[in-house]
Amino acid sequence: MYASNPSCSLPQLCKALTFSSSCLQFHQPNSLFPSKPSKIIKTPVLITQNNEGVVKIQALIGSGFLPAIEEKPSKNIKTHVQNNGRVVKIEALKGSGFLSAIGNAIEEEEEYRKARAEVNRKGADLGGYSVEGLSVGGHETCVIVPELKSAFDIGRCPPKAVHQNFLFITHAHLDHIGGLPMYLATRGLYNLKPPTVFVPPCIKDDVEKLIDIHRVLGQVELNLELVALDIGETYEMRNDLVVRPFKTHHVIPSQGYVIYSVRKKLKKQYMHLNGKQIEKLKKSGVEITDTILSPDVAFTGDTTSDFFLDPRSADALRANVLITEATFLNEDFSVEHARERGHTHIFEIMAHAKWIRNKTLLLTHFSPRYHIEDIRQAVSKLQPKVSAKVIPLTEGFKSMHA
Repeated sequence: MYASNPSCSLPQLCKALTFSSSCLQFHQPNSLFPSKPSKIIKTPVLITQNNEGVVKIQALIGSGFLPAIEEKPSKNIKTHVQNNGRVVKIEALKGSGFLSAIGNAIEEEEEYRKARAEVNRKGADLGGYSVEGLSVGGHETCVIVPELKSAFDIGRCPPKAVHQNFLFITHAHLDHIGGLPMYLATRGLYNLKPPTVFVPPCIKDDVEKLIDIHRVLGQVELNLELVALDIGETYEMRNDLVVRPFKTHHVIPSQGYVIYSVRKKLKKQYMHLNGKQIEKLKKSGVEITDTILSPDVAFTGDTTSDFFLDPRSADALRANVLITEATFLNEDFSVEHARERGHTHIFEIMAHAKWIRNKTLLLTHFSPRYHIEDIRQAVSKLQPKVSAKVIPLTEGFKSMHA
C-alpha cells in the first residue's frame, strides 16, 4: 500500500519496516520505487494494540511516513489523518498480516544489532586475559595476548602485534607467517627491542633465509632472536612464565604452544617449620620449594582433531584458555574434507568434548565463506557444557544483515 506504487502489497510494506529504539525506519528500496534512490526515513512513532487485536501506529505528518501509505481504507487496514493534519494513524486488525510482519522486522533488527556488536568487538576477556586479533581461514591469523606480551602467528601484521615482544609461529603457511618481515621492520622503525620469535626447528633455516632476503631487498636491519624450540623443550620467557611446544597435525610440519605460569610451593617436609627455621634452611643452600607449572594459555594453530587424543596434548587441554581452530562448521563440508586439509570440523569438537577441561575455549580460523550468524549458530549446537565456555573469534567476519 504505497502512494508511489499502488500495486505494492501490504506484506511488502511490512517488510519495509524495521525498528530502532523509538524510531520507525521506513525503507524505500529501488525495487519498489524505481524512480527514487534507496533511502531510510527515521521518524518517531507510537505503537499500541487493544484487546480486539487492533494495532495502531501513529507518525507525524511531514516525517516521510505518510507519503508511503495509501490513504484509501481497506478491509483490514484503516489509515487517516488527525490532529489538524499533523498525525497519520494506521489501524490494522489481527490476522491482517501487519502485526506478524512488524514482529519479524523487529526480530531481524535485533539480529542485526547482535551481529554488529560481534563485528565491533575488538577483543574478548578470557579468564583475565584480553585476547584479540584476527583469524580468517586462508587469509590471516594473528592472535594477541597483551598481558603475556605475546602474539601467536602473524599472517599479516596488525598494529597491536607490533608491540608484543614474543611471537610464536606454528607453521610456515603464508596466512600464518607472511607478516613476519613487516613485524620486524615496524619494531625497528619504532626503536623497539628485538623480539623473540619461536619457530619449529625444521623451518628455522628457511626463516633465516626469508629474513636475509628482506634485509637485502629493503637494505634495512631486521633484528630478532630466532629460537628453534622443539616439542617438549622449555623456554623461560620471564621468571614467572615458561613456554613449551606440543605436537599438532597439519599438512606441513606444525606445532602448538602452551604458556605456563611458574610459582614456588614449599615442600611438604618443611611445612611444619616456622619462619626462622625455613629461613635458616634457605640460607644453608637447601632447596625448600617445588616449582609448580600451571598451563595458562594454549594455542594450536592449524591442526586436525588428532591433537585431542594425543597424550602429549594433555596440558593444552587443561590450560585455562585453549585457542584452537574450527575451520568448517556445518554439513556443507564433511569431517573427512576437513581432515584431508589438515583442519578441524566443529563436529569433531563435539565428538571430543569429554577431553576439553579448559575454562575457556576460543575458536578461530573459520572459513571465510561463513557469516557471523553461521558461526554463532554452530557454537550454539555444541553440548551445553562446551558451548558455555566457547567464545568465537569473529573479528574480520561480516553479518549477513550487513
